[in-house]
Amino acid sequence: VQLQASGGGLVQAGGSLRLSCAASGRSFSTAAVGWFRQAPGKEREFVAAISWPYTYTYYVDSVRGRFTISRDNAKNTVDLQMNSLKPEDTAVYYCAADPLYGRVLTTTAPGPAYWGQGTQVTVSS
Repeated sequence: VQLQASGGGLVQAGGSLRLSCAASGRSFSTAAVGWFRQAPGKEREFVAAISWPYTYTYYVDSVRGRFTISRDNAKNTVDLQMNSLKPEDTAVYYCAADPLYGRVLTTTAPGPAYWGQGTQVTVSS
């Protein structure tokens, strides 16, 4: 299974980006998926997650109301819509997935079964 994150880039504060995590080798519809980010000199942190089998969503407080995680089963992707971006959102964003029934990816430990390679998001002030 390979995860491919895309959609990062450079945006001004207040702008929007949409990240997409695509899976090859398995369906995302039967996996918990999470987005994490890591800024320079900081630990990787949880951003947003969508659970399986029940499609509950979870967000870190700093992004709640600005970011939205969603599944697109037809495209086999999980997207992260990021609005009202702030300079402190600057980081490399990673997607992760785990097929364990009932798993919710809101922490990096225990580690998810699969990690994507990361996509850079830079928000200028």
